[in-house]
Amino acid sequence: MLDLDAKKTLLRKIPHALYVCGVRNTSGTDLNGFTASWVMQASFEPPLVVNCVRSDSGSHTLIQESGVFTLSFLEAGQKEIAAQFFKPQRLVADKFENVESYLGEETGCPIVKDSLGYVECKVVGTVAHGDHTVFVGEVIGAGLHREGEILDLASTGWNYGG
Repeated sequence: MLDLDAKKTLLRKIPHALYVCGVRNTSGTDLNGFTASWVMQASFEPPLVVNCVRSDSGSHTLIQESGVFTLSFLEAGQKEIAAQFFKPQRLVADKFENVESYLGEETGCPIVKDSLGYVECKVVGTVAHGDHTVFVGEVIGAGLHREGEILDLASTGWNYGG
C-alpha cells in the first residue's frame, strides 16, 4: 500500500541543489531559463548530467528543438535569482532582463554571469515518463566563475516534488 503522506514527506527529503537552466531554440532567437532542481551527475566518461524538465513547459520544447542546455550553479544566498527563474516565461517575459548573463560558446544558451560556474550540455538521450522528461546531457563546455557553496532547495524553504 502506498502511504501518500509518507511518500511526499520522504521524497521531499532528497537533497536538491538549485541551478538556472539556460535554453534556446534552434536559431538562437528565443532564449529562456528556468530554475532546475532535479539534476545529477550520471557518468564520468563521457561526462554526463541528468536534467529533469517539466514536460508541459516552453523550455522543454526548446531543449527538444535545439538539443542543448546550460546549467548555471547558483551560490548559497542567491535565492532571489532562483525565484526569478521559477516564474513562467508568459508572466515574466525576459527572465534575463535583470540578471546579467552571456551566451555559452558551445551551446549558445544563456549562462548567469554571477553564478559559481556553469556546464554546457548536448542532449544525448531522453526518457519521457510521467510529468517530467529526463534529458541526459553530455558536458561539452564548463567554466568556474568562483568558489562557494551551492544554493540548495532546503535552505530556501520551498518544496518541489513529493
